[in-house]
Amino acid sequence: MDYILSTITWKALLEIFILWWFIYHVLLFFEGTRALQVLRGIIVLLVAFLFFQRFEFTVLSWLITKLFGISVIAILVIFHPEIRRGLARLGQRHLFSNTFREEELDVVLDQSSRAADNLCRYKSGALIVLEKNDSLTAYIENGVQIDAKVSSELIETIFTRNSLLHDGGLIIRNGRVASAGSIFPLSDNQDLNRIYGTRHRAALGLSEETDAVVFVVSEERNDISLVYRGRMYRDLSREELVRKAKQFMTEPDDA
Repeated sequence: MDYILSTITWKALLEIFILWWFIYHVLLFFEGTRALQVLRGIIVLLVAFLFFQRFEFTVLSWLITKLFGISVIAILVIFHPEIRRGLARLGQRHLFSNTFREEELDVVLDQSSRAADNLCRYKSGALIVLEKNDSLTAYIENGVQIDAKVSSELIETIFTRNSLLHDGGLIIRNGRVASAGSIFPLSDNQDLNRIYGTRHRAALGLSEETDAVVFVVSEERNDISLVYRGRMYRDLSREELVRKAKQFMTEPDDA
């Protein structure tokens, strides 16, 4: 009897852990999107449903049950971009962490920020991407694969105005330049100011689907922005760029 009770308790604890893990990661996927507000609303409705069931409010329980059935289809239709991004993150996740060693990261940030600062002064646009944990293999493969040591001279050469790779993005993986001229998905964020062009929308689009850290140099406004997880940090100095990038690259994945 004690063995049966301990087995039941063990299974119950495992089920609670799995349910907690699933809900937590669903909330992470939808963090910062309008879908998160809807998920909170659904939780409120669920609590109301349990309350009505407990006190046997038959009509109200019936109405909420029907509402849940309709809402499933509505959520799939309205929030398909957010759902697609969440599933994309699952598919892109590395089995093991893909973090840089500290000294390697310092070199990459020093050279990348130096290039971004110089390109900004030369009024040349650039899109520099640092891969974190989510795999960017698909984007590396749609660009020109390089596999070269990271240096400010190489980055500046790629983003000079007459370069054939100027309009794409450069991806840094494991401390090396993996590709240039890579094409990224454009953000469909309707709240983004119209002063931002394709380069900024591509940076936001990539950051909405992956945990990459992205440097954007604007040739029109002559400034540097950093984009991470759908948020843009504008008009940064070189020192601010390095500090924030290092913070994002080294923080825990689910922070």
